[in-house]
Amino acid sequence: MAGVGVNAIVQPARKSQCQSEWIRNMFGTEARSQRQLRRAKELVTYLRGRLNTPVSVRLWDGTVMPMGDNADPNLQLTISGPGVIGAFLRRPKADTLLRLYARGAIGYTGTDLVSFIETARVKNSRKKSRGLPLGLIARFASSFLLAKGESTDVEHRFAGDETGLKREQKDNQDFIQFHYDVSNEFYKLFLDKNMLYSCGYFHDWNESLEQAQINKLDMICRKLQLKKGERMLDIGCGWGALICHAAKNYGVIAHGITLSKEQLAITQEKIVKLGLEGQVTAELKDYAYVEGPFDKISSIGMVEHVGIDNMADYMAKVSSLLNDRGMFLNHGITRPGKLTDKAFRRMSPERRLLATYIFPGGELDHLGHMIQCMESKSFDVHDVEGWRDHYSLTCRHWCQRLEANREEAIRQIGEEKFRMWTLYLAGCVFALGDGGARIYQTVATKHKAKGLSGMPCTRQHLYQDAPVQATVQKYGKAA
Repeated sequence: MAGVGVNAIVQPARKSQCQSEWIRNMFGTEARSQRQLRRAKELVTYLRGRLNTPVSVRLWDGTVMPMGDNADPNLQLTISGPGVIGAFLRRPKADTLLRLYARGAIGYTGTDLVSFIETARVKNSRKKSRGLPLGLIARFASSFLLAKGESTDVEHRFAGDETGLKREQKDNQDFIQFHYDVSNEFYKLFLDKNMLYSCGYFHDWNESLEQAQINKLDMICRKLQLKKGERMLDIGCGWGALICHAAKNYGVIAHGITLSKEQLAITQEKIVKLGLEGQVTAELKDYAYVEGPFDKISSIGMVEHVGIDNMADYMAKVSSLLNDRGMFLNHGITRPGKLTDKAFRRMSPERRLLATYIFPGGELDHLGHMIQCMESKSFDVHDVEGWRDHYSLTCRHWCQRLEANREEAIRQIGEEKFRMWTLYLAGCVFALGDGGARIYQTVATKHKAKGLSGMPCTRQHLYQDAPVQATVQKYGKAA
């Protein structure tokens, strides 16, 4: 050691230390963070040129970048951290985006959710955002793929088989209660005062939601040609608005069934409050176990829970509950039919998300199959009316009302579930508005004996101001 100088020992040590500092600077937390920001900005700049949408992106460091030439700096898509991008890169699915949104890792500011999506939407956006340059992909992946991802764990999801494809009759109550038994107080935050959770009917697009729902109740009663003393069954009666309206204004003896304990409680309170005891009844019961006969039957927003494979049996059950020439009004959401049953039944990612987080067991049929099942079970179909535009507007009202009560909603159900519900309602606005989902009211009579249906010769009874009873007197005994 005597021949080795101090500098010979110190200099390599200093060189090694410098190399370590260079490595830390290159690959350390601060350098990695700066590199991730640069890559994120590079991606936003690239997408701006392809999409040119009038909103802005706010990155986790507070940087606000326009996504279009005329972007509003107040309408912002927010990203909470680089882990959001890392989580999506590792699992690039719609489910990941929904979970990140539910946890607040992705958000928006400046307006309500429906208006934000409406403003941000770009025609053929998927096609325009494809084909990223390989260099950009490589730089982006190297910066985020190995980064710690944002957690996507969520609490609110159905625990069983959400598709309902292997359902048994006893499963129906679990499916219904997952969606409807959130709490009555929660639904009051966005529904009308009568608690109607189905499509409104607008005489004018500027009408209030309250008026549209009253219009809907009366249109159903008119289509069924209700008259005093008839026995009416409402399958899936919700919070009892229709059976109470029909009894009070048309004099029927109405009975409602539901599988939701929360809905039944409100319905029974409403019956007492309106003094309709003895004329209106409701119970917690599956439609499969109801006994007839009835003169008129309505099914409003319930057929979506039946399942395509059970549709024929459902129609057979309804038919068995009606007297001959008894009337049935089926009001339900559908999907457009496809050329093959296999193509139609394919479970899309969007449908699976809806089943997992919002509507377990729900399955939308197409109109053709639904009518086929009705006709095969002794029904004579008289009228089919599409209400798609009405339902898109109804869902817009619901989503905006729920957001207006954001603080109270979060207090009741938590922010995660609140975010999922607003996104679900907004999704319904666009699915119905674009035509990916449809909704129809179908009116039919049970045709057991041969002969005429007994229906009026025109639809005048649906739109005239006189009550339905006067229509019956004019045209003779209604079916």
